[in-house]
Amino acid sequence: MAALVLALLALSAPAAALAPGSTVTVIGASGNVGKLVALRLSETFKVRGVVRSAARARSFLPDVELHECDLRDGPTASLAKALDGAAGLVVCTGTTAFPTKAWSETGRDDVTFPVLQALFEAKGDRFKAIDLLTERGYNTPATVDETCTKTLLEAWYSSAGSNRDRLVLLSSVGVVRRDEMPYPILNACGVLTAKASAEAAIKADAEKSGYAYTFVRPGQLFGGPYDNNVYLGTLFQLDKDADERDVLLGRGDVTLNDDPQLGTLRSTLAEVIAQALETGSAQNMDFTCVNAKGAEPTVPELRERLAALG
Repeated sequence: MAALVLALLALSAPAAALAPGSTVTVIGASGNVGKLVALRLSETFKVRGVVRSAARARSFLPDVELHECDLRDGPTASLAKALDGAAGLVVCTGTTAFPTKAWSETGRDDVTFPVLQALFEAKGDRFKAIDLLTERGYNTPATVDETCTKTLLEAWYSSAGSNRDRLVLLSSVGVVRRDEMPYPILNACGVLTAKASAEAAIKADAEKSGYAYTFVRPGQLFGGPYDNNVYLGTLFQLDKDADERDVLLGRGDVTLNDDPQLGTLRSTLAEVIAQALETGSAQNMDFTCVNAKGAEPTVPELRERLAALG
């Protein structure tokens, strides 16, 4: 049956879609979103998951090929193996907007003292303090979203070359509008600026190399899994009501339904990303994705909405 489904997908998919069975590497496959993305993509593609600890991801992704890599180490041999011949690349890495344990080298240690020390050395200038933390190897937005993304692009080129077809980046609302309220608050430590730099690097690389890119912009994330509890939504296990399963999509960095508070279910993101790769829709663009009151759309309905983005 699985073989029949893949064959039907291959026949029905447009030429620009990734062929069923293609290799897709998911970066950050042990994260709360990355796990769901890797699991959903494995229904159609050969998925490789890049994680820092395979042991922490194995129970959730028993059938996914896992590769232990740390992008902070640069283009390592293990990263090259994970990206070897990969036609698709989905980037689900990220860190918190403000200093938390996620900023530590392990992602689990308290950073209060090093943050205060950096602020003291920078004489209270938060931007200089964050630069100091970045230089010292902490998981700041500049490290994770900007530097590591550029490392990833270099490694993907070296490992996959002309086989590169599609890159999907899990980004955020507010990146383009980071100077408009309330986003300057979220950007106080530079997370949106770092994501903007990552997007610019991807767009330039895609245009030079000829692969297609997509930037998906969720709002506040909701729903499980709740494994990485350094984020507000996972710490308090925030979820959407059962009647908030409709999916709204809008091209660009936009507010949908005139409601800037609309958030996004992690499970919705996984489905949207998978369908974008399966159908070849939403290429060379960014779009906002949030949930609203209403029933969950069917697969054909969601595909129509993705296609309508242009």
